Amino acid sequence: MVHDSVLIGAFVILWFLAFLCLLPVALGADVDKQSGAPLAPRLGVKVLVASAIAVGLWATFYALIALKIVEL
Repeated sequence: MVHDSVLIGAFVILWFLAFLCLLPVALGADVDKQSGAPLAPRLGVKVLVASAIAVGLWATFYALIALKIVEL
């Protein structure tokens, strides 16, 4: 079976990818006209959304490996 370090590493990479993609998204917050940065960045919401996305992508990755569609 797949080593745990591969699965943990895949989750970490997917989480950071999702989080970095969500950072510039305002998620309905007001934006400062001069800098373009959101006034309330709502990082907690972005962390939760990134976690949900990462769990879904990781579950798909794990299923592909478990069903032997993808071999490592």
